Amino acid sequence: MNQDDEEITFVEPVYAPWDGRRVPVVLLSGYLGAGKTTIINEMLGRTDVPIAVLVNDVGAINIDAKLIQKQDGDTLDLTGGCVCCSLKNGFLEAFDQLRARPEPPELVVVELSGVADPRSAVSMCSTTGFHADGIITVIDLEQFPEQSIAENIMGDSVRAQAVATDLFILNKRDLVDEGRVDLVVSRLGELAPGVPTVLADSAFSAAGLINLAARRPVQELDAGLTLFDQHTTRIIPIPGAMRLAELQELVDGLGPEVVRAKGIVQIETGQMMLVQVVGHRRTIEPLPMAELTDPTDLVVISV
Repeated sequence: MNQDDEEITFVEPVYAPWDGRRVPVVLLSGYLGAGKTTIINEMLGRTDVPIAVLVNDVGAINIDAKLIQKQDGDTLDLTGGCVCCSLKNGFLEAFDQLRARPEPPELVVVELSGVADPRSAVSMCSTTGFHADGIITVIDLEQFPEQSIAENIMGDSVRAQAVATDLFILNKRDLVDEGRVDLVVSRLGELAPGVPTVLADSAFSAAGLINLAARRPVQELDAGLTLFDQHTTRIIPIPGAMRLAELQELVDGLGPEVVRAKGIVQIETGQMMLVQVVGHRRTIEPLPMAELTDPTDLVVISV
């Protein structure tokens, strides 16, 4: 039986880990062979913050050997404080493994199986100590048009992933011509109107779009260093406390070319607000007391 079909029995922990802090969770979707593992390896190889990767089976994802420090059962300890845990015993059980660690990761990336419907997983990301950041789907430019019209489990899976996603990353640009890119963008527009698409010239640029969700202070990102290849990265200064209505107007005013944004903004009441943009989904939510930190500027990535 596929684990997506299994009945999951789970009781939320009584006490929140890490003094109440929540860790953002990115669901990385995409059909078999789309390039998810390549992007994850790129992200792990260049990160300077601890990241947790959850996969169906640690033996099923080809983590770069030079990143692996040791293996302990269903967990790989990676360089830089990163960790890779297996989902084979259940999605929420993997979160329990992370909750047992003394220090939280900055970010959790869940590599969904190639046939998984992200909608069945997103609700599980709001378990104690974690919150859903968004669904990013990797598209194989070479294969997608045929996959998306197939009347079989492959076609059903590809269409379900498209409908659920917040942001598409178009992968394998080097294998197709411009006409193929236009065809894929058009087809995605039919399946998921309004969802942004990013043409990734490399796994390097795609990885940057994923790990922006990490809670590293925004000021530590050097806008002069291009981490995102063809993407435009800019900093919107936040000079002081804002009225919530002004902050909402600022976020709503970010153009459709904005595919990722992050910042922590203080509003007039003194409350700190977490601003997150992933694709077409834009949220402003209060930070719990346990997550209070200094305000930051707003990092905005556009295409």
